[in-house]
Amino acid sequence: MTAVLIVDDHPVVLSGFRRLMEDAGVGTVHEASDVVGAYRLFHRLRPPMVVADLTFQGKGLSGLALIQRIHALDRRTRILAFSMHNDPFIVSRALECGAIGYVFKDVRTAEFLRAFHAVRAGEGYLDHGLAIAVAILHAAPRRSPVADLNAREKQILSLLSKGTSYQDIAEALSIKYRTVINSCSTMRQKLGVGTLAELIQVAVRQADATEASGWA
Repeated sequence: MTAVLIVDDHPVVLSGFRRLMEDAGVGTVHEASDVVGAYRLFHRLRPPMVVADLTFQGKGLSGLALIQRIHALDRRTRILAFSMHNDPFIVSRALECGAIGYVFKDVRTAEFLRAFHAVRAGEGYLDHGLAIAVAILHAAPRRSPVADLNAREKQILSLLSKGTSYQDIAEALSIKYRTVINSCSTMRQKLGVGTLAELIQVAVRQADATEASGWA
């Protein structure tokens, strides 16, 4: 493997990663500091491995959507999620989106390289404690992420499922237009989606599930 794409919005991280890759014998390191640029770069160059952060300033957990899109475009790509988030739900979402490894940003260099080489070889990688936490999460009864939304957010989500515009939602709920925008941004973070289109997809699926349960 001669090429890796690293996606992170911190220059210090990109610089440190490049030095690590030189030591690991990687010939080419491509860098991107935002998810749009990363996807375009991947689409054009198709590096066999991607190391991606999950959180980008002002974009919430948009790294999840990036991983999902890269995986959909080329399922052979080996993706390592590289993040500060230790929530097993977020870890699980990253794996569901297409990552085969997950490593924390504050690990020692030796552990990061173990994770990198494992994913590079096509093997999965999770810290032992994290793997147990994810296993426990999946063993527990699955709770819809929508359950974590507050009443106002659920109202907005319901209206989004019907194709209602931000302005019409604001008028229907007697709230400010900006409140709708901020609520949608918060919901994207809670539900682990990166764009409004993906949020609307969640809204539609939730509406369909609600309707189906009504027929049961």
